[in-house]
Amino acid sequence: MKRKSFVTNILMLMFLFTSMSVFSQAPNIPLEDFFRNPEKASYQISPDGKHFSFTAPYEGRMNIFVQKVGDNTPVRLTSETERDIAGYFWGNNNRILFLKDTGGDENFQLYGVNADGSNLLPLTAFEKVRTTIIDDLPEIESEVIIGLNKRNPQVFDPYRLNIETGELTILAENPGNIQGWMTDHDGKLRIAIALDGVNQSLLYRDKESDPFRTLITTNFKESISPYYFTPDNQKLYATSNIGRDKEAVVIFDPQTAKEVEVLYENDTYDLSGISYSRKYKRLQAASYQAHEGAKRHFFDKDLKAVFDKVTAKVSGKPLSVSSQNKDEDMLIVRTYNDKTPGGYYLYDVKKDELTHIADIYPWLDENNMAEMNCVKYTTRDGLTIEGYLTLPKGYTLETAKNLPVVVNPHGGPWARDSWGFNPEVQFLANKGYAVFQMNFRGSTGFGKKFWEISFKQWGKTMQDDITDGVEWLKKKGIADPSRIAIYGGSYGGYATLAGLTFTPDLYACGIDYVGVSNLFTFLNTIPPYWKPMLDMMHEMVGDPIADKELLESASPVFHVDKIKAPLFVAQGANDPRVNKDESDQMVEALKKRGVETQYMVKDNEGHGFHNEENRFDFYRAMESFLSAHIGK
Repeated sequence: MKRKSFVTNILMLMFLFTSMSVFSQAPNIPLEDFFRNPEKASYQISPDGKHFSFTAPYEGRMNIFVQKVGDNTPVRLTSETERDIAGYFWGNNNRILFLKDTGGDENFQLYGVNADGSNLLPLTAFEKVRTTIIDDLPEIESEVIIGLNKRNPQVFDPYRLNIETGELTILAENPGNIQGWMTDHDGKLRIAIALDGVNQSLLYRDKESDPFRTLITTNFKESISPYYFTPDNQKLYATSNIGRDKEAVVIFDPQTAKEVEVLYENDTYDLSGISYSRKYKRLQAASYQAHEGAKRHFFDKDLKAVFDKVTAKVSGKPLSVSSQNKDEDMLIVRTYNDKTPGGYYLYDVKKDELTHIADIYPWLDENNMAEMNCVKYTTRDGLTIEGYLTLPKGYTLETAKNLPVVVNPHGGPWARDSWGFNPEVQFLANKGYAVFQMNFRGSTGFGKKFWEISFKQWGKTMQDDITDGVEWLKKKGIADPSRIAIYGGSYGGYATLAGLTFTPDLYACGIDYVGVSNLFTFLNTIPPYWKPMLDMMHEMVGDPIADKELLESASPVFHVDKIKAPLFVAQGANDPRVNKDESDQMVEALKKRGVETQYMVKDNEGHGFHNEENRFDFYRAMESFLSAHIGK
């Protein structure tokens, strides 16, 4: 499994919510076609390459199915009816492990089931305990290593888990500062990432019986993120931005605690991941998100040849390898672009044969979808912002004039928008709206400096970047100034509230989806496993005591007297990241002032609506709300 530093995981967890984005020459497509469950998705292949698995709807929920390669009859393994399976993987050739939570509370529990549907067992069904996967141990068929905050809600202890019996063996007791663990190629726990306040340390041991020792300590703004050991289990393949602005792929020597070689770095973008061949014991590729989509730098000429062959067979469409067998000669390949989530293929490396398996949304014709245009603009302080502008089908950047626009800032905020298919964006474009997304300062992937200048800038320069983008659209004549809405989820929801509050004449209406309204209550209601990172969050967002005036000035709930535009708020009752109180207090304050406010709460949801019927309700309400306020 791919390893990431705990900082990367925190930044993605800290609301991580993908952004979502009306007059079209395309046919009017039913709302449900954009937001119903995929026909089939999440394909994986068994270690021996004889079966593949996927998720598909059963009773309105995404469940796990298994099918023999070459056969057309799948077997359903799970029968979840309350909530979709959150994720799964093959533990061995006969056993699949999957995660699920309750009502969106994100306390994921791990279950195991045989590939024929038998021997379904709860493996970590502990109340109010969250399970994380540390290592799937592909070389040890009966075991995985997991993390549980069972002993202490704030930290995760590593356990070795027998996936057949459920037997748990604790490997180490977290002293309270460890935020990540990593194994070597033999499945031995030898790396730990510690956080003390705002300082991060890389800990190492030569063998499991040794105590951990500190190799290097840095401020969290600089970090080294180990992914894999080198084939001899002596050094580390890692990404690092220590002493540089962009994350680069390096080899790090634990014996000297020094970086010994830079394998690849990109001048424009951080590297987002690296891949390693267990079979051939070599580094394969480094990946990064460019403006126009995912890119790779290949270390392995054989892997590059595979990508070149498959790309030619799918007419040049972007692709990714979502799964491979143990021998790495049978691959599950997914294709996609900005107009389709694509489909899955089985690729036989030895035979050079590509077999189509399934399309994710076969009912959506990509010829009826809108193009996602890559755009750039300059902020008031001279920063270049990369963004995306999706126009209703039939319009171009040259012909688009006076369109109603939905401004759609992403969540995170330390995440980013990327080029590719987005059902929300396509839904809105199909209804005649231009959709504008931007990677404001703080968005990840653009280097350390671009990230750091967002610290303590919620509602300040981060919001200015969004505003400057809207003004750019108006100046180009694309946006009708009287018909601009702002909509976002999580941090994007906060940006929606900040937009209506701090630029009240800019937007005709706003839609806040699980967004923060009060930075004080937000910081006081974070999940317990975020508590060890609280000092870091105070440096990034603001300290409720030291930065009291800053947080007051940036919290929309304290400035509701400035809001004039209608607002639609949607919230999951069980949201562990953005507490329901964030929406309650905002709605109450606005209703007291007589501002038009619609409020939708789903009692069986958390940070975003995952159940199909709830998605339908939300987007129907969104469509009606936008039509009333910025529609033609």
